[in-house]
Amino acid sequence: MKKIETDRLILRRFSKSDSQGLLEYLANPRVNCFLEDKVHTIEEAVLKVQKRKKDDSFVAVCLKGNNYLIGEIFYLKEAPNTYSIGWHFNAEYEGKGYASESVKAFLNYLFTQRDARRIYAYTEEDNYKSQKLCEKLEMRKEGCFVEFISFTKYEDGTPRYENTLQYALLKKEWIKNISSNGL
Repeated sequence: MKKIETDRLILRRFSKSDSQGLLEYLANPRVNCFLEDKVHTIEEAVLKVQKRKKDDSFVAVCLKGNNYLIGEIFYLKEAPNTYSIGWHFNAEYEGKGYASESVKAFLNYLFTQRDARRIYAYTEEDNYKSQKLCEKLEMRKEGCFVEFISFTKYEDGTPRYENTLQYALLKKEWIKNISSNGL
């Protein structure tokens, strides 16, 4: 992936300098789906960054002024032209519009540079911030998968299944939204 620049952000491949930023948001995941990615030390963060550097399905989201990592966007391509996307951001930078700015730029990249026809995202039923972001980007809520997946367990060791919402957007909808609302 080529570097993408917005007014305030740079979207790029991960680099060695991203370990501290990664540690800041992976040390305390706020959403259960990121518990598996949790790191406890800078050494663990360095190892995660090394893996992400080699995998272009992870995109670093950095502040333009100092190139500091504040989050990531990730994706999975499904044949022939559908993409599943997700994001994870540092809570310290919340409420400033960075998530919507970066995800909007990434959606545009997938639709215009990767010829995506359809993009979808999953969010847990209690992850209201990600739901709000999907809605702000005019993604359509397609449904709720009841007891879809488990990221945690109850005290007795049995899986705790979570309801998961799916949002999606077609390229033709994206183009219409851009031309009519300047999304």
